[in-house]
Amino acid sequence: MKYSFPYLGNVLVYKKLLEMLGYEVVVPPRPTQKTIDLGTKNSPEFACFPYKMLMGNYIEACEQGAGIIVTSGGHGPCRAGFYGELHERTLRHMGYDVELIIFDSIKRDLRGDVSKFFRLKGKNSLRKVISTGRVILRMLKDLDEFDKKIHTMIPYETVHGSCLKAFEEIRSSYDRCWTMKETETAYEEAKELLASIKLEEVDERDKIRIGVVGEIFVVIESSINMDIENTLCSLGCEAERSQYIGEWVDHNFFGKGREKEILKMGEDYIKIIIGGHAKQNVGHIVDYSKRGFDGVVHLMPFACLPELVSQSVIPRISEDYGIPVLTLAIDEQSGKANSMTRIEAFVDLIKNSKRKKMAAKTA
Repeated sequence: MKYSFPYLGNVLVYKKLLEMLGYEVVVPPRPTQKTIDLGTKNSPEFACFPYKMLMGNYIEACEQGAGIIVTSGGHGPCRAGFYGELHERTLRHMGYDVELIIFDSIKRDLRGDVSKFFRLKGKNSLRKVISTGRVILRMLKDLDEFDKKIHTMIPYETVHGSCLKAFEEIRSSYDRCWTMKETETAYEEAKELLASIKLEEVDERDKIRIGVVGEIFVVIESSINMDIENTLCSLGCEAERSQYIGEWVDHNFFGKGREKEILKMGEDYIKIIIGGHAKQNVGHIVDYSKRGFDGVVHLMPFACLPELVSQSVIPRISEDYGIPVLTLAIDEQSGKANSMTRIEAFVDLIKNSKRKKMAAKTA
């Protein structure tokens, strides 16, 4: 039986997990227009964009022979909690003999997730599964760390493309790791590689930092968000997104991380959890303001109800904290040219505003 998963972020980690547990793995292709078209054709018209993208992704995996797809669910009022069941029913209706193993928040369905864990464990010993989990979690956190670091370096690289090339080398290096010792070695080599990249010296006061918030799928997966982080970096800005898979795992499975703190920051604007990452997103905007970021890009999938709510309160946050926020709606018909014009104008606005503030201080 071939195993697969949704294409989301650093997919080599999911591939490595399944391979280390002894399964034959199908890596779905990176989402393209074909993926979007397949998903849109086989989804309800008013389903949100992440649902359609996942649908297309799963179809492509099934076409490559996947029989089991390991994925995550959702909780709260957001419709993501029903995605897995609807996806599986649709795929079977299309003639694919496939099963989805859906992991939800451990707080929502502990018994269900434990049974799925043992299903995924298979014939492996518990000791091996724990050992594998430790290695994979280390890989996940390391790659998140380097991902963040890379997007603070790209705007200042003296040789265009050197940072992204280095990141590809780092990922390839981790893909060859099978033990904790090999992973630790890869980490040290990756740090040395990044330290060797030549960067322009820029005064801290002249740096532009922009946060990226929104629904987790469109924030993390660059193939469907117009490669927003690298786009911002190409315009001379440092970029940091609000969602990383390692942090998601830390919060949902181990109760660690800053999520509780971020949720607290969003309470003045959204009192309760309304599903998706709406409350987290408004909290992240407040956090970015407090950390001295110059602006925020909000990615909102079309027909995403929680993000529509967060969008409605963002103008008040922007006014209260004096931080500009650009909302971009993402769907199957999003045009990059139009969005690029808005992003460029947004960055120019931030740069001009910062120059005026600096000039006023020195006057």
